[in-house]
Amino acid sequence: MSIKLHSLWLAQDDPKKNTAVISSKRGDITLHKRISTLPKSGIILEPLCGKVFGPEDHTILTQKKGSLVGLDCSWKHIEISVDRVMRQTRLQPRMLPLLLAANPVNWGKPSKLTTIEALATATYLAGNKSQAKSLLSRFSWGNRFIELNYEPLEAYSNASSSKELVDLQFEFFDIEHLRGANDES
Repeated sequence: MSIKLHSLWLAQDDPKKNTAVISSKRGDITLHKRISTLPKSGIILEPLCGKVFGPEDHTILTQKKGSLVGLDCSWKHIEISVDRVMRQTRLQPRMLPLLLAANPVNWGKPSKLTTIEALATATYLAGNKSQAKSLLSRFSWGNRFIELNYEPLEAYSNASSSKELVDLQFEFFDIEHLRGANDES
């Protein structure tokens, strides 16, 4: 069963290069330009909430038929965008575990994922690996995302709890080193 995928596009970057806009034109996701049109139940991926998308959340998308929403905004405006959106939605905020971006703009940067990389990650972790791969296959660099992150993706998808998933990050990434690298960029 496919997960219902949506994205809130805040129009902060070039729509010709935007992964959410491109994916919506292809029919892979539903694009929203207003917060009021978002689904009423499900999960919104936003990187600042502090609660990781874990196994406990998968049933919201699969058994309860909630939607998965990607917040599509510029990384330069992330704090303001998250604050604005989260004040106006009841969707459950979740962040993703650490992975490396494969998109050309943020190649190799930890957690600087495009909306499609984020949505594909969550669908992969929720057990819909074919849906995740299909989303990414539409982009020339998309398959590289799975290759680059294959080991952590597999480990994260097999985690039995959010705590285990968070702990697994330390097996794949030097978190303290990456924090310093992110502060510099």
